[in-house]
Amino acid sequence: ESYAIAQNYPNPFNPVTTIEFDLAGPSVVSLTVYNLLGAEVASLIAGETLDAGAQSVDFDASSFPSGVYLYRITALPSGEGLSRYSAVRKMVLLK
Repeated sequence: ESYAIAQNYPNPFNPVTTIEFDLAGPSVVSLTVYNLLGAEVASLIAGETLDAGAQSVDFDASSFPSGVYLYRITALPSGEGLSRYSAVRKMVLLK
């Protein structure tokens, strides 16, 4: 019914975490992970068309150093009446 992205769980995590999000309608979705300097470190979903409803993706950070990371979702609806959605959340990797 609406777009939303949840806080990853577990958080802090080591080495895998799950990111859940909801889509109000079919959308082209990108989900990207950045370090605190703003550099892209992982692309979990790269412009894929996903159906409406609850979705989840796992992020395996076993090759990344401990630290704070940001994940950003962008959803471009393919139907009418819905606007673009974008949100950013913070997560902590502890090893």
